[in-house]
Amino acid sequence: MLNISNLNLHYGAAQALKTVSLTAKPGEVTAVLGRNGVGKTSLMRAITGRHPISGGSIEWQGADISRLRSDRRAQAGIASVPQGREVFPLLTVRENLETGFATLPRTERRIPDDVFNLFPVLRDMLRRRGGDLSGGQQQQLAIGRAMVTRPKLLVLDEPTEGIQPSIIKDIGRAIDFLREQGDIAIILVEQYFEFARDLCDTYAVMDRGEVVLTGRREDMNEEDVRRWLTV
Repeated sequence: MLNISNLNLHYGAAQALKTVSLTAKPGEVTAVLGRNGVGKTSLMRAITGRHPISGGSIEWQGADISRLRSDRRAQAGIASVPQGREVFPLLTVRENLETGFATLPRTERRIPDDVFNLFPVLRDMLRRRGGDLSGGQQQQLAIGRAMVTRPKLLVLDEPTEGIQPSIIKDIGRAIDFLREQGDIAIILVEQYFEFARDLCDTYAVMDRGEVVLTGRREDMNEEDVRRWLTV
């Protein structure tokens, strides 16, 4: 279980996160919602260790990882699909997937069949360079690469951004599949409200670096949530 408590994060003198608290449990999807620039990506960077925090704590599986390097967090089972995908454009699809081996012992360095079952196009394009794929295919590749690491916490930052509807459905099915495994906690950062609503078990709405609304999906008042998402 991930337990974030009173998290603060700064970029120089600017405070991006203010006393943010959040939890994520195995077998559940936690959606983080909010408009552009409210701190969602900063929160993901804090969780994965890509930006240092200036206060509060991040606990993962009972251990404080607040000061742990990003590579050590990856070894602890935390994987991310960053905004913009960040695939390696000159590496092939196979080589991109195999970069996930870095966190694994040698005996586990193989691409799980689930990657190709969820995203068959990746099997057909193993020899294609990552930079030659469409945006939707790159997003599938980025999720597949995260799956290669056998994560226990998967952080997805705006996975539907700029993606065609057919691939959005594929991504939704992949998230559902991973949730059903029961041992992976998933944090889904989204602006696409319907996509997040249909997938999440719990949600948190952010505004100006703070969490302003939280709850379970079954108790969600959509009007309240949408009010915080409108520009």
